[in-house]
Amino acid sequence: MEAVAIARYQRGSVKKMNRILELIRNKPVKEALSILEFLPKPTKRAILKTLKSAVANALVKAGKAKLSEDDLYVKEAKVDTGPMLKRYRPGPRGSASMIRKRSCHITIKVATKERE
Repeated sequence: MEAVAIARYQRGSVKKMNRILELIRNKPVKEALSILEFLPKPTKRAILKTLKSAVANALVKAGKAKLSEDDLYVKEAKVDTGPMLKRYRPGPRGSASMIRKRSCHITIKVATKERE
């Protein structure tokens, strides 16, 4: 069984988010949550929130079936570029320099382990 959570228009660059997502891909949910909890990066907040949402979606989707966080793992974690806010500041010699405030879309998919 799979469940997905998508967080759109999150502030932060794709490169910075992807470095964090590399740490939790294909890990059990408990381990991924503990990694994110103690990571000293400010952009982890949106990823942590999305992961908790994906776990809650999986538990609700399971319904009355016996399912817990221990049974789930992070099957897929990806980040895509979002729209960019463009702002201008004064630059040298009377010119304007552009500041790009980047955003991204985070997608996290959790699934149960396949039993053989």
